[in-house]
Amino acid sequence: MRILFLTPYLPSPPTFGGQRRIHELATGLASSHEITLLSLVDASRDQSVSLDAARRYCQRVVTIPVIRSGTSTVAKRLWQLRSLFDWHSFEWHQHLDPGFLHKLQSLLQNGRFDIVHVGHGHMIPYILRTHTSSIHGQRNARWGGARPPRFVLDEHNIEYDILRRTAQGDVGFSRKVYSLVNWRKVRLEECRAWRAVDGCTVTSRRDEQILKRHVPEARTTIVPNGVDVEYFQPAEMGTQRPKTLLFFGAINYYPNFEGISCFLRDVFPRVKAHHPEVDLQILGRCPPDLGQKLAGPDVSILGSVDDVRPYIERAAVVVVPLRIGGGTRLKILEAMAMGKAVVSTTIGAEGLEVTAGQDILIADDPEPFAREIGRLLVDSRLSEQLGDAGRRLVEERYTWQASVRALSGFYERLVTELD
Repeated sequence: MRILFLTPYLPSPPTFGGQRRIHELATGLASSHEITLLSLVDASRDQSVSLDAARRYCQRVVTIPVIRSGTSTVAKRLWQLRSLFDWHSFEWHQHLDPGFLHKLQSLLQNGRFDIVHVGHGHMIPYILRTHTSSIHGQRNARWGGARPPRFVLDEHNIEYDILRRTAQGDVGFSRKVYSLVNWRKVRLEECRAWRAVDGCTVTSRRDEQILKRHVPEARTTIVPNGVDVEYFQPAEMGTQRPKTLLFFGAINYYPNFEGISCFLRDVFPRVKAHHPEVDLQILGRCPPDLGQKLAGPDVSILGSVDDVRPYIERAAVVVVPLRIGGGTRLKILEAMAMGKAVVSTTIGAEGLEVTAGQDILIADDPEPFAREIGRLLVDSRLSEQLGDAGRRLVEERYTWQASVRALSGFYERLVTELD
């Protein structure tokens, strides 16, 4: 098949969860399909490494530079404030670019694609500005009688659900008001997109149920997040630091920042009270202003790294204290693949087919969360049992190869059923 990927950023080499999913699916598909990539890129950054990486598996890579990520925090907040008085969401305006839209329309007119893979919910504006669904009875007219491409939206999360949870959470007044207004706009945009496309992929059964609740007729399939189980291998004995905790994830993503902030305020002091020698490492994209808010005694802000495996190897416990979120957590799967014990909130592990007490420990309140960490710090046998069970779970259910097969099979069904 000829597949056109639409992405909000170049996916390779991946340094955060959204990139990782797109990269793994695209590279897996490239072994048996022809991939063209159309991507927005940050005009303020050198993209040469990412372009070289993408060209290794794409027949063609087309980029549209935008000024977005380089804007100041103040400018972003003003932009968000202005969006409150608009029909569309902040995310819609943030990612809708006339140059990208024009290039997409040109590719669709001049190319013959079997699938248009919309690689993130942020790209929904291009679905609604470009694609006329077969439910409107206009497909053949639009494409001059030729078989039109099938549009597939890959929902990394149900985006409106994250914003809704943010509005319901213990957050500041301005963020609460903003989220209360914005999540309803995002829901409307997502629902319109779910009706417009030929198929939707989601990462978990929960997300599929939310989608179907709004659009029962939508064609869906679950394509879980996965792990490269050859790359993420259990650590060798002796590399672990017995009193080191690890949190990894992009800190400039609000659910991660909120979760680790609450952990430092409510959980970490409780752990330190019983285990004074414990330290915490925080790994992932972290702007300096956020790093300053999180840094403290025995708390190391490591930022982005090329390879997370040495840090996972050295950790005694991986913590996932999220209170807001959607989709499924790559950080949990990667930690499990390396045989690490994980302590998570219910929301942190949501969407994964894990069993509390068997392959993961779950706690939602500060005292139980600290207590579960303490158990692992003193009971190496329990840590090993959880790590072994987690590794088996990943091997059985969460490999990227299985996810690519599920996605490729979904493409084939859409092409066949809609002819």
